[in-house]
Amino acid sequence: MKVTIDVDLTPVEARRLMGLPDLEPMQQRLIAELEKRMASNLSYIDPEQIVKAIMPVGAQGLEQFQGLLWGMAQTAMGGGKKPAKKDDAGKTGTKKES
Repeated sequence: MKVTIDVDLTPVEARRLMGLPDLEPMQQRLIAELEKRMASNLSYIDPEQIVKAIMPVGAQGLEQFQGLLWGMAQTAMGGGKKPAKKDDAGKTGTKKES
């Protein structure tokens, strides 16, 4: 013999039927506390520090990236002059003589 019983319950009713505790008030308090803490910590975030963390090399990295793109574009176009490299003194295109 087989007996099937279908019960149509909401999640709240199923928890009560099984004797499980209602955690919704605790969850609401935790969410409110998290929102409060996040809102207070947003004032400490400095956009400049975030950018520095993401791009540690700064402008030098941007120049290197531009040089890379320039070189790839010239290669794709069939050659041409490469951009002059900077020496340690920051001057372009000069050769040091001994």
